[in-house]
Amino acid sequence: MDKKKIYDIVDSLNPGLEEACRYIWQNPELGGSEEKASAYFRDMLGKAGFEIHEIDGMPNAFYAEYGSGKPVIAILGEYDALPGLSQKAEAAKCAVTEGAPGHGCGHNLLGSGAATAAVALKEVLDKDGLTGTIRFYGCPEEELLIKGKVKMVYYHLFDDVDFALTWHPMCHTLVWDGAALANMSARFYFTGISSHAGAAPEKGRSALDAVELMNVGVNYLREHVIDKARIHYTTNSGGLPPNIVPPKADSWYFVRAPHMSDIREIIERIKKIAEGAALMTETQVESVIEGGCCEIRANHALSDLVQENLEACPLPEYTAEELEFARALQKECNPAVVARDTALFEAYDSPMMQKVGRRDLHLAAPLTASTDGGDVSFVVPMHMFAVACWPVGVAPHTWQAAAANGTTLAEKGALYAAKVLACTAYDLLTKPDRATAITKEFEATKDPDYKPMPQLD
Repeated sequence: MDKKKIYDIVDSLNPGLEEACRYIWQNPELGGSEEKASAYFRDMLGKAGFEIHEIDGMPNAFYAEYGSGKPVIAILGEYDALPGLSQKAEAAKCAVTEGAPGHGCGHNLLGSGAATAAVALKEVLDKDGLTGTIRFYGCPEEELLIKGKVKMVYYHLFDDVDFALTWHPMCHTLVWDGAALANMSARFYFTGISSHAGAAPEKGRSALDAVELMNVGVNYLREHVIDKARIHYTTNSGGLPPNIVPPKADSWYFVRAPHMSDIREIIERIKKIAEGAALMTETQVESVIEGGCCEIRANHALSDLVQENLEACPLPEYTAEELEFARALQKECNPAVVARDTALFEAYDSPMMQKVGRRDLHLAAPLTASTDGGDVSFVVPMHMFAVACWPVGVAPHTWQAAAANGTTLAEKGALYAAKVLACTAYDLLTKPDRATAITKEFEATKDPDYKPMPQLD
């Protein structure tokens, strides 16, 4: 089938894509509670003729399957929102509901674009009489990092998959040739002795003091870890007033680094700092490793194929009103960041990046966030590419991104992503030489010692 016909098929599905994008955006649900979103996509794919498979122990996860035989191609969709990012589709910060969740990472677009690509591929299989299996994986809890796809890998749900594809909304369009940092979540629970902070302070042992000393120690550690490592945290002291010596307090840490092996070394050092803080304050500490997700393993042959389809697919065209909205959002961002990204992505003529980034641009604009999709890349060749859905300079997990994600500006990016996903999958179905090269590279670089480490309770 000519790629133009695939574009036409995806275009014919655009009304459903837009409806899905808006429904998920208007009904944001946090990771672990995506009942409406998962039900919506189950219904969407079931009506399209896919067989829906439930996953024991993961009520908001599923996979939808169509076709038969090899290759089995997985298209990964996400749909969880972020806490506190409720936002109207306006170029000024204005919550729909103050303190409520919102789609500041564009998972309403991600899931909708991926599901649309899967439905389009079903039609392609039927019209061309191709052998192969298309699966849409409904993946919850991505923002929690240590659950979602990590659990799905743990449950062997990708064992018979040959290739996996996904995408992510961003302010740029490019391949990520290996992307995202590995991440581990750890909590440190300190227990002290309560006392009156004024009348008998000598009888108290402050768990909060231990938390603060630990964080000071970790701040000094930051000088002595690899450059690309990131250590960030939040704390909880139990909400007691200042006249009570806090008997309970804890720190919650995320450690990110290019490889899980780097993280394991850093975590062991952080544990020692926690033990030292407990010793200094005469408190007790319990260290709990909640889980982790791996980095995305590069597959250059698959990245090359995605790059070809990014460049071949017609880019979105925007109305004057959409571009005006994009400029208004840009003005709400840090001007230095906008200027930096404008130069990096050569977006001098438009607030939107209206070109495909060169093949090596990911080296200058690396993805330093994390995703549970990294674990999928350890068991099957996988690629995640970025598509411009927000103005240049807008970052994920911001109200500006949440505002854009509720507009036609971003929905056009999701439509473009669906075309790229569908066409790349079509190549994997019809070009055995390319598919073989991708598989050979994966087998040659496979980590035989990989094991997922989910939080299963």
